[in-house]
Amino acid sequence: MNYKEWARSVPREITDDALWTVEAYRLGLFTADVGWRDVTKLMSDRRTLRLSDQLYRSLGSISANIAEGYSRGTGKDRARFYEYALGSARESRDWYYKGRHVLGESVALHRLRLLTQVVRLLLTMIPQQRGRTLREQGTTP
Repeated sequence: MNYKEWARSVPREITDDALWTVEAYRLGLFTADVGWRDVTKLMSDRRTLRLSDQLYRSLGSISANIAEGYSRGTGKDRARFYEYALGSARESRDWYYKGRHVLGESVALHRLRLLTQVVRLLLTMIPQQRGRTLREQGTTP
């Protein structure tokens, strides 16, 4: 499944939320969805059973932490959760690299590239959030 097909399949309950405009969130969700197959494959090999659990948790944590950060009222609070998401994205890359022998080089490389995009986006977002108050549109101080 490619990203465009996947994005069309996401329910409106998710896409109608302003959070959907955050590219790192969308890529985090996509990576978690495509990672589901990878986790299943890693679970079937006893050598990578534990690795599969770690990968599943770290992939799910990326978009969850971005969503949590997006809901915070100050840039400092947002930045903290975006940093957690950054750590999870980097951790996921590490697990994919370790699982490449079972997943195959092309699958692992594709996932590493997706996760690198997420990392780069977060590295841009985090400094923008630090030190200033942000509010949702339409709210009063």
